[in-house]
Amino acid sequence: MAAKKRLYRNHREGKVAGVCAGIADYFGWEVWAVRILFVTTLIFAFSLTFVVYIAAWLVLDKKPAMLEHMSEHQGYREETRFEQASDGRTIEVKTRVWEAGKTPKEALKDLVQEFHTLEGKVCDMERCVTSSQYRLRQEINQL
Repeated sequence: MAAKKRLYRNHREGKVAGVCAGIADYFGWEVWAVRILFVTTLIFAFSLTFVVYIAAWLVLDKKPAMLEHMSEHQGYREETRFEQASDGRTIEVKTRVWEAGKTPKEALKDLVQEFHTLEGKVCDMERCVTSSQYRLRQEINQL
């Protein structure tokens, strides 16, 4: 059974109290999109928006430190894709503009760079294994 997702204030990514960052974390959106929505509602309904923000500031708990270190993709929407890198880190690829994560182009750029790094390491290993010194060391070790 999946753990129930909770709404927290994200004080690490927040500018004032972390309410907008917490809402963005909860829904899997970009923080800037939530802030633009907040400012827009602040312009059109100042008193209501201000009261709701202050209430959220007082009512919502800060995001626990252990949750900040958990994997980024827990609790995000199903449409968000995740790619696993060779070193174990997860690359979150967003499918919509307002979702958190990297654009597919940025994710592809990271993966291409990673493949170039891995290719260099494989070439170095092949060079070592096919060298005459490697064969000589193998023969000496067999004696």
